[in-house]
Amino acid sequence: MTNTYLITGANRGIGLEMSRGVLAAGDRLIAVCRQPAKADALNALIETSNGAGVVYGADACDEAALNVIAAQVKSAIDVVVCNAGVISARGGIEDADNNAAAISNVLMTNMAGPFFTARAFLNQLKSSKHPRIAIISSYMGSQQHGGTSAHFYRASKAGANNLMVTLANELKSQGITVTSFHPGWVRTDMGGAGADISPQESAAALLERFRGLTLKQSGAFLNYDGKTLPL
Repeated sequence: MTNTYLITGANRGIGLEMSRGVLAAGDRLIAVCRQPAKADALNALIETSNGAGVVYGADACDEAALNVIAAQVKSAIDVVVCNAGVISARGGIEDADNNAAAISNVLMTNMAGPFFTARAFLNQLKSSKHPRIAIISSYMGSQQHGGTSAHFYRASKAGANNLMVTLANELKSQGITVTSFHPGWVRTDMGGAGADISPQESAAALLERFRGLTLKQSGAFLNYDGKTLPL
């Protein structure tokens, strides 16, 4: 069965590789990124998709822009992947880059972004026979992670996990599965060159998890390999 995926932050890193994997599997793709005109790799991918993919421009925390896109999407969406994310200052309490603007940006993008995305495309999810929302979080947001830096990135991912649980509780009666995922420590601009796995490895594993999601898993925080992680 062909599925339709909506992926935010689809222009680079894990988002781009998930987009590539969706189309390679013969599924349909709605790709969302902030600046489509500059998304050369994503545009090249869409151009060779024979109409299976489309790109829209929106910031993940711009509710109005997401609603404009939703008004144009008339078909069901089977999987909404809330992948867009940013990181704030990586240092400790004395890091001056932990300023109001940076903190607002990371909290709005990583916490409010998934909420606005899920809400914007809720009607399309309700039209699916197997609706799923996957929030790309991070183990850095787990209360069991013994980190001492990147305070607001960690807080934003903990908030994303909390949001996931609340949405899972709310939407379970409507048959919508909501889960969050740690994508692994990935060699992206955010993860750095010394990370454990490639974007391709992470994306392939995540897509496999998304395909197998069931309502019994709703409310769970999962590793990219399928293992349950502590919130």
